Amino acid sequence: MSETAHTGATGATGRAGTGAGAVVLRGVATVAVIALVWEGVVVAAGIKPYYLPRLSVILSAIAALPQAYLAGFVRTLSETLLGYAAGALVGVMNGVLFYRSRWLRETVFPLFVISQTIPVIAFGAVVVLWFGNTILAKALIAFYLTFFPVTVNTLTGLEAVDKRQVDLLRSFGATRKQLLFQLQLPSALPQIFVALRLACTLSLLGAIAGEWFGDTTGLGVLLLQAMYNEQFVALWAAILMAGLLGTSFYGVVAWAEHKTVFWRSEL
Repeated sequence: MSETAHTGATGATGRAGTGAGAVVLRGVATVAVIALVWEGVVVAAGIKPYYLPRLSVILSAIAALPQAYLAGFVRTLSETLLGYAAGALVGVMNGVLFYRSRWLRETVFPLFVISQTIPVIAFGAVVVLWFGNTILAKALIAFYLTFFPVTVNTLTGLEAVDKRQVDLLRSFGATRKQLLFQLQLPSALPQIFVALRLACTLSLLGAIAGEWFGDTTGLGVLLLQAMYNEQFVALWAAILMAGLLGTSFYGVVAWAEHKTVFWRSEL
């Protein structure tokens, strides 16, 4: 029996490794195809650089100023991660509180909804006035766009938990804490991760928008400078770096979802 179990575990590990390798290969192949099509279409169609520069020219611009783009990438990534992490944590906690307390759900939750009607530019202006052009201000704007969808999806996921399972665990003497961490939150994880994947893009948008109010570095700064100076290649270089950041961030969260909500792939 132990040899069989060991063989099965080894086979599962091998299949997981093969699957991960196949995903990476597909991703690399997709990027290569997009790059070739981009370069080929621009050259063949004679598209003007101010509409769409050649990819090779954009990459050359990045290679010519690697420190500027790397510094901008790291700064925006830091702001995004800080806002995203805080927004995810607060969003899950809010979802649990609203699920546990009907009074809070009926009195405080509508205020959260109203807060999301405020344009991010208006909210960002106030935050920057309060905290200045600091990394905290940018992280708060990213937080503002992150916590609400996580709150909503956490509440939705908790409300969808099978009441019969809750009653069964209660019949065995489970406490509210045990119900939350052993049944309700695990059952709500698929819904929570839907919001976490969405929040990847929203938090990045918040960080970049915050940098538009004034800063010395960041992808938002590079975008704004390139736009004002009509540097089309530099503009597309900043867009490409932002796309790389957003795609990588999304991929990490999707990977975490695959590892955490592993039972979905087994259904």
